[in-house]
Amino acid sequence: MDALQLSSLIPANQITEIVTSIFTLTIVFIAIVIFFENNDPSKTLAWLLILVFLPILGFFLYMLIGRKFRKIKRYKKKGIASLTELSKMVQDECMLIVKGQEYIEKNIPQKKKLINLIINSASSPFTINNKSQILNNGADTFQSFFQAIELAEHHIHLEFYIVKDDQIGTQMQELLIKKAKEGVKVRLIYDGYGSLKLDQKFLDRFEKNGIQTVCFSPVILPIINNRINYRNHRKILVVDGKIGFVGGINIGDEYLGKSKDFIDWRDTHLRIDGDAVKFLQHIFIQDWLFTAKEKITGSMYYPPCSLNTSEELIQIAASGPDSPWESIMQMYFSMIATAEKSMYLTTPYFIPNESILMAIKNAALSGLDVRIIIPGKPDSRFVLWASMSYLKELLEAGVRVYQYQKGFIHSKTLVVDGLVSSIGTANMDLRSFKLNFEVNAFIYNKEVSQKLEEDFFNDLKNSKEISYYDYENRSLFLRIMESLARLFSPLL
Repeated sequence: MDALQLSSLIPANQITEIVTSIFTLTIVFIAIVIFFENNDPSKTLAWLLILVFLPILGFFLYMLIGRKFRKIKRYKKKGIASLTELSKMVQDECMLIVKGQEYIEKNIPQKKKLINLIINSASSPFTINNKSQILNNGADTFQSFFQAIELAEHHIHLEFYIVKDDQIGTQMQELLIKKAKEGVKVRLIYDGYGSLKLDQKFLDRFEKNGIQTVCFSPVILPIINNRINYRNHRKILVVDGKIGFVGGINIGDEYLGKSKDFIDWRDTHLRIDGDAVKFLQHIFIQDWLFTAKEKITGSMYYPPCSLNTSEELIQIAASGPDSPWESIMQMYFSMIATAEKSMYLTTPYFIPNESILMAIKNAALSGLDVRIIIPGKPDSRFVLWASMSYLKELLEAGVRVYQYQKGFIHSKTLVVDGLVSSIGTANMDLRSFKLNFEVNAFIYNKEVSQKLEEDFFNDLKNSKEISYYDYENRSLFLRIMESLARLFSPLL
């Protein structure tokens, strides 16, 4: 029976009533599911309000970005497997822990609680046999990438949220193909949403030249498959298990200032030579097992480190839907809460939870020098409006907030007391805290922290401070848009 025959048997008003009833029941069912998921109350309330006042929009938004079923089903097993493997690595690093305790007591005893937190929440022991280099722009970062790749003898592992088939992406591809022809094993993980526009011909060229590529959570039918959330936001490069990179830079020309929207792109990446690379390697290998269903084994992937010329205490923390703890968020909170002199934060997206917001305000009210840099020229105006909605209470507490004017600032750095710093992929927002797979390096070293402070104050020269007077006298339009964006901030 076709639709025409059906409509002749059932009056139009009854069809409308049936469709409306089904849709209403669906909305009620979703509301019940959201209620019993026991999420953050603000997030639960935001979803329920959207479903009540904008039911059609709310339905499609929830189907697109709201469902937790995939996390419960897929990522729990991933987390268990990862922790099992990591526990073995922790046992292997026992001697490093003993040596590291001596380093802590001698150099930074006041930060001992921070270090123990990340050991317990992220199962990541600290390592001290490391030497790091801060790379504060795309040109230096890609040059260091290419230099390290040229030295590869056994394997190259790449994991990036965004990979583009543009000029720098093609240059990277040519070099990787060259190394693959020399017998180096090359593996690449790219995110299905971040790299949505990546040309299949570009990927085919990798495969034809012996390079394995795998897509993390492909996006085919977003509304049905709910693959906008739970993205692999990590940016990792590991060469021979000895050289590692982590930070904010993906593979794309915009990171070199070649974007039509931004002539300058300010970012920060970190190169590590030493034992901490083992933990970047571990993260990649577990993500490869989950995505490619292939277990990478062999001592060549975890070679002994011969570096003895530098002592930098570094911990690698990963968090995501598969993690039992929100370890990076917890580390951010503890760094801020235990600050004694200063806290300098740079983030492209500032949508903090209540804990982070309170920690920042308390630090400023305690008389610390607390400064934050956010974009002045955003890549998402709606997200910037949401960020701006949090500034009133920060400014009232004495926090100094700046907007970067030279271009887009994408760095994700935090420096406390000139002693402890963080460089990684996690933004200071709810998405990085709860929904995305992230990885950060936490460095306990005066020289590294002071270098990041120097970069921070250089960025201030290209930034405009937001005064309380100017903020209070902004336009009515901005106030409305900020309030609207704030309502949606738990979902951004």
